[in-house]
Amino acid sequence: MSIRILLVDDHSLFRSGIRLLLQRNPEFDIVGEAADGLEGIKRAKQLKPDVVLMDLNMPGLSGLEAMQLIVEDLPDTAVLMLTVSEEAEDLTTALKSGARGYLLKNIEADYLTQAIKRAAAGEPVIAESMTAKLVMQFRSGNNVSSTPEREKLTPRERETMVCLARGESNKEIARNLDVAESTVKIHVQNILKKLNLTSRVQIAVYAVEHGMDK
Repeated sequence: MSIRILLVDDHSLFRSGIRLLLQRNPEFDIVGEAADGLEGIKRAKQLKPDVVLMDLNMPGLSGLEAMQLIVEDLPDTAVLMLTVSEEAEDLTTALKSGARGYLLKNIEADYLTQAIKRAAAGEPVIAESMTAKLVMQFRSGNNVSSTPEREKLTPRERETMVCLARGESNKEIARNLDVAESTVKIHVQNILKKLNLTSRVQIAVYAVEHGMDK
Protein backbone atom coordinates (compact mmCIF):
# COMPACT_ATOMS: atom_id res chain seq x y z
CA MET A 1 0.00 0.00 0.00
CA SER A 2 1.37 3.42 -0.95
CA ILE A 3 1.50 6.32 1.50
CA ARG A 4 -1.13 8.88 0.54
CA ILE A 5 0.16 12.45 0.87
CA LEU A 6 -1.52 15.86 0.85
CA LEU A 7 0.63 18.97 0.22
CA VAL A 8 -0.44 22.25 1.86
CA ASP A 9 1.68 25.32 1.07
CA ASP A 10 0.86 28.77 -0.26
CA HIS A 11 3.86 28.78 -2.63
CA SER A 12 2.87 26.91 -5.79
CA LEU A 13 6.46 26.60 -7.00
CA PHE A 14 7.50 24.90 -3.75
CA ARG A 15 4.52 22.53 -3.93
CA SER A 16 5.44 21.62 -7.49
CA GLY A 17 9.02 20.86 -6.50
CA ILE A 18 7.99 18.67 -3.56
CA ARG A 19 5.42 16.87 -5.68
CA LEU A 20 7.96 16.09 -8.41
CA LEU A 21 10.45 14.90 -5.81
CA LEU A 22 8.03 12.61 -4.01
CA GLN A 23 6.45 11.23 -7.18
CA ARG A 24 9.78 9.59 -8.00
CA ASN A 25 9.18 7.23 -5.08
CA PRO A 26 6.69 4.46 -5.92
CA GLU A 27 5.81 4.20 -2.23
CA PHE A 28 4.21 7.66 -2.31
CA ASP A 29 0.91 8.78 -3.82
CA ILE A 30 0.32 12.56 -3.94
CA VAL A 31 -3.46 12.63 -3.62
CA GLY A 32 -3.94 16.40 -3.50
CA GLU A 33 -2.67 19.92 -2.91
CA ALA A 34 -3.93 23.03 -1.16
CA ALA A 35 -2.73 26.63 -1.19
CA ASP A 36 -3.91 27.67 2.28
CA GLY A 37 -4.96 26.29 5.65
CA LEU A 38 -8.72 26.39 5.03
CA GLU A 39 -8.42 24.59 1.72
CA GLY A 40 -6.05 22.14 3.38
CA ILE A 41 -8.68 21.22 5.96
CA LYS A 42 -11.32 20.68 3.27
CA ARG A 43 -9.01 18.56 1.15
CA ALA A 44 -7.87 16.52 4.15
CA LYS A 45 -11.46 15.69 5.10
CA GLN A 46 -12.25 14.70 1.50
CA LEU A 47 -9.13 12.67 0.80
CA LYS A 48 -8.21 11.33 4.26
CA PRO A 49 -4.47 11.15 3.49
CA ASP A 50 -1.97 9.22 5.57
CA VAL A 51 0.37 12.21 5.79
CA VAL A 52 -0.11 15.96 5.37
CA LEU A 53 2.94 18.11 4.65
CA MET A 54 1.88 21.49 6.03
CA ASP A 55 3.56 24.89 5.84
CA LEU A 56 3.53 26.77 9.15
CA ASN A 57 3.00 30.37 8.03
CA MET A 58 0.31 30.95 5.42
CA PRO A 59 -2.09 33.85 4.78
CA GLY A 60 -5.52 33.51 6.34
CA LEU A 61 -5.76 30.35 8.42
CA SER A 62 -2.24 29.43 9.55
CA GLY A 63 -0.74 25.99 9.17
CA LEU A 64 -0.79 25.59 12.94
CA GLU A 65 -4.52 26.31 13.17
CA ALA A 66 -5.27 24.06 10.21
CA MET A 67 -3.14 21.28 11.67
CA GLN A 68 -5.02 21.37 14.98
CA LEU A 69 -8.37 20.96 13.23
CA ILE A 70 -7.10 18.18 10.97
CA VAL A 71 -5.62 16.25 13.90
CA GLU A 72 -8.88 16.62 15.82
CA ASP A 73 -11.05 15.37 12.95
CA LEU A 74 -8.60 12.85 11.47
CA PRO A 75 -6.56 11.34 14.33
CA ASP A 76 -5.08 8.69 12.02
CA THR A 77 -3.60 11.32 9.69
CA ALA A 78 -0.05 12.40 10.48
CA VAL A 79 0.63 16.11 10.00
CA LEU A 80 4.23 17.11 9.38
CA MET A 81 5.05 20.80 9.59
CA LEU A 82 7.42 21.73 6.75
CA THR A 83 8.62 25.26 7.38
CA VAL A 84 11.46 27.78 7.25
CA SER A 85 10.92 28.73 10.90
CA GLU A 86 13.71 27.65 13.22
CA GLU A 87 12.07 29.27 16.25
CA ALA A 88 11.93 26.94 19.25
CA GLU A 89 8.56 28.37 20.25
CA ASP A 90 7.02 27.42 16.88
CA LEU A 91 8.44 23.92 17.26
CA THR A 92 7.09 23.32 20.77
CA THR A 93 3.69 24.84 19.97
CA ALA A 94 3.32 22.61 16.91
CA LEU A 95 4.28 19.45 18.78
CA LYS A 96 2.08 20.22 21.77
CA SER A 97 -0.82 20.88 19.39
CA GLY A 98 -0.59 17.46 17.80
CA ALA A 99 1.89 17.65 14.91
CA ARG A 100 3.57 14.29 14.19
CA GLY A 101 6.77 16.11 13.29
CA TYR A 102 8.57 19.35 12.47
CA LEU A 103 10.86 19.63 9.44
CA LEU A 104 12.73 22.51 7.84
CA LYS A 105 12.44 23.37 4.16
CA ASN A 106 16.19 23.05 3.66
CA ILE A 107 15.87 19.34 4.40
CA GLU A 108 17.73 16.79 2.29
CA ALA A 109 15.55 14.77 -0.08
CA ASP A 110 16.48 11.40 1.44
CA TYR A 111 15.73 12.64 4.96
CA LEU A 112 12.32 13.91 3.85
CA THR A 113 11.32 10.59 2.32
CA GLN A 114 12.40 8.71 5.44
CA ALA A 115 10.59 11.21 7.66
CA ILE A 116 7.35 10.69 5.73
CA LYS A 117 7.66 6.91 6.07
CA ARG A 118 8.35 7.18 9.79
CA ALA A 119 5.43 9.55 10.33
CA ALA A 120 3.09 7.24 8.41
CA ALA A 121 4.24 4.41 10.70
CA GLY A 122 3.31 6.46 13.76
CA GLU A 123 6.77 7.67 14.72
CA PRO A 124 7.64 11.30 15.59
CA VAL A 125 10.11 13.11 13.36
CA ILE A 126 11.94 16.32 14.20
CA ALA A 127 14.62 18.06 12.16
CA GLU A 128 17.96 17.16 13.71
CA SER A 129 18.96 20.82 14.00
CA MET A 130 15.79 21.49 16.05
CA THR A 131 16.16 18.69 18.60
CA ALA A 132 18.57 20.60 20.84
CA LYS A 133 16.32 23.66 20.69
CA LEU A 134 13.40 21.54 21.82
CA VAL A 135 15.28 20.32 24.89
CA MET A 136 16.58 23.80 25.74
CA GLN A 137 13.14 25.36 25.34
CA PHE A 138 11.64 23.12 28.00
CA ARG A 139 14.56 23.09 30.38
CA SER A 140 14.92 26.88 30.29
CA GLY A 141 11.40 27.11 31.63
CA ASN A 142 12.31 25.11 34.72
CA ASN A 143 9.29 22.93 34.15
CA VAL A 144 10.77 19.78 35.65
CA SER A 145 8.34 18.60 38.27
CA SER A 146 6.74 15.57 39.82
CA THR A 147 3.11 14.91 38.91
CA PRO A 148 0.56 12.33 40.10
CA GLU A 149 0.40 10.95 36.54
CA ARG A 150 4.17 10.50 36.49
CA GLU A 151 4.02 8.27 39.55
CA LYS A 152 1.55 5.99 37.79
CA LEU A 153 4.18 4.84 35.29
CA THR A 154 6.01 1.57 35.82
CA PRO A 155 9.84 1.52 35.67
CA ARG A 156 9.67 -0.10 32.21
CA GLU A 157 7.23 2.55 30.96
CA ARG A 158 9.63 5.26 32.17
CA GLU A 159 12.47 3.56 30.29
CA THR A 160 10.27 3.55 27.20
CA MET A 161 9.68 7.29 27.64
CA VAL A 162 13.43 7.93 27.67
CA CYS A 163 13.75 6.08 24.37
CA LEU A 164 10.83 7.98 22.85
CA ALA A 165 12.42 11.27 23.91
CA ARG A 166 15.49 10.22 21.89
CA GLY A 167 13.26 9.67 18.86
CA GLU A 168 13.75 5.91 18.74
CA SER A 169 11.43 3.64 16.75
CA ASN A 170 9.59 0.69 18.30
CA LYS A 171 12.19 -1.66 16.81
CA GLU A 172 15.05 0.32 18.36
CA ILE A 173 13.31 0.50 21.73
CA ALA A 174 12.64 -3.23 21.67
CA ARG A 175 16.30 -3.92 20.95
CA ASN A 176 17.55 -1.53 23.64
CA LEU A 177 15.19 -2.85 26.31
CA ASP A 178 15.45 -6.48 25.18
CA VAL A 179 11.69 -6.91 24.75
CA ALA A 180 9.35 -7.70 21.86
CA GLU A 181 8.05 -4.90 19.63
CA SER A 182 4.52 -5.86 20.67
CA THR A 183 5.50 -5.21 24.28
CA VAL A 184 6.81 -1.76 23.34
CA LYS A 185 3.49 -0.95 21.68
CA ILE A 186 1.68 -1.92 24.87
CA HIS A 187 3.98 0.31 26.93
CA VAL A 188 3.37 3.23 24.58
CA GLN A 189 -0.41 2.78 24.76
CA ASN A 190 -0.26 2.59 28.56
CA ILE A 191 1.79 5.80 28.73
CA LEU A 192 -0.66 7.60 26.44
CA LYS A 193 -3.57 6.53 28.60
CA LYS A 194 -1.96 7.27 31.97
CA LEU A 195 -0.68 10.71 30.96
CA ASN A 196 -3.76 11.63 28.90
CA LEU A 197 -1.67 12.19 25.76
CA THR A 198 -2.53 11.47 22.14
CA SER A 199 0.72 10.81 20.29
CA ARG A 200 4.30 9.60 20.58
CA VAL A 201 5.49 13.15 19.95
CA GLN A 202 3.53 14.39 22.94
CA ILE A 203 5.11 11.64 25.05
CA ALA A 204 8.57 12.82 23.97
CA VAL A 205 7.67 16.44 24.75
CA TYR A 206 6.27 15.43 28.16
CA ALA A 207 9.42 13.46 28.95
CA VAL A 208 11.68 16.44 28.25
CA GLU A 209 9.36 18.91 29.97
CA HIS A 210 9.24 16.87 33.17
CA GLY A 211 12.86 15.73 33.27
CA MET A 212 12.08 12.14 32.28
CA ASP A 213 14.25 12.08 29.15
CA LYS A 214 17.34 10.50 30.73
